[in-house]
Amino acid sequence: MTTPDKGRTDRSPWNRLLAVPIILPLLPFLFNFDEPRLLGFPGFYWLQLSFIAVGVLCTTVVYRMTRRGR
Repeated sequence: MTTPDKGRTDRSPWNRLLAVPIILPLLPFLFNFDEPRLLGFPGFYWLQLSFIAVGVLCTTVVYRMTRRGR
């Protein structure tokens, strides 16, 4: 049985960056459009794919900045 580390804390300012991919898709003025079209697809779909990229980027940055040295 292991004892929890008393000095460990998950409260890092970098964790606030994880709110960006949650809040960004909730802003309708960002994707309330049909033009411009790229390869025939409306901008809405391309923006949704960019939201995925932003989420991956934010998660990667937070992971790298908050991981502990081994």
